[in-house]
Amino acid sequence: MWRNIYSIKWAESQGYLFIKAGSGNRQFMLQPIGPDEGVAKALDEMAAYFTAHDLTFQLRGIEKFMIGILETWRPGQFAVSSDRDNFDYVYNTKDLIELKGRKYHSKKNHINSFYRNYSNYQYWPLTTEWTARCIENQHEWCVKKGCDDDPTLRSERDAIIEVLSHWDELKLTGGLITIGGKVEAFTFGEKLNADTAVIHVEKGNPDIRGVYPVINQKFCENAWQHLTSVNREEDMGIEGLRKAKESYYPAKMVEKFNVKPK
Repeated sequence: MWRNIYSIKWAESQGYLFIKAGSGNRQFMLQPIGPDEGVAKALDEMAAYFTAHDLTFQLRGIEKFMIGILETWRPGQFAVSSDRDNFDYVYNTKDLIELKGRKYHSKKNHINSFYRNYSNYQYWPLTTEWTARCIENQHEWCVKKGCDDDPTLRSERDAIIEVLSHWDELKLTGGLITIGGKVEAFTFGEKLNADTAVIHVEKGNPDIRGVYPVINQKFCENAWQHLTSVNREEDMGIEGLRKAKESYYPAKMVEKFNVKPK
């Protein structure tokens, strides 16, 4: 999805998956993915890559447990900084479906308004026959939000179209809402592990009150009811997005950190 925008490269070695992003002097890696045993050798290989390409060793978006591993590997050599903009928001699936309690009062008001004004809406699983109309909805969203003037929104648009154009190959799970037969919201994600789903994208017509809480609730109810948790990813430091994600009261945050040599 993001491979072109972030120049993502990957490699496998010694039972580990390595992922690198960025270009020029701004290249970095994610934490190595693989077994706990032998992780020091994996880190040695990563460090050797940076050295061979005359780059500064940098890891971004690493989880808390990796900090201890790095400190054991090369004690006292790294500066670690918290990356709040990339913390993942994780919710109880049941909370997102039921929206029980006074704290969700405003969400329920928006949903009830949607039901009153758009009683002819329908929810559908996102399948190949819908992808072209979801792409059309994304273009309409971009016109309203000014994607052409915002490189971040342009990048997101291209990534979403990349997924929808390869829907069958990627085997994701999605849902959409139509009103009068027209797609007005769509979303997609995938099962992350045995008990958690991750939501990659959620888009809706910004002129329709309540369409976002409705697509979120319906998608969780129809696709993820059997799972305990839903990870709705990060807010990227965008004020409106942070407010929206906090308004669903996450059960926990997955902390992320960046690492550079001291």
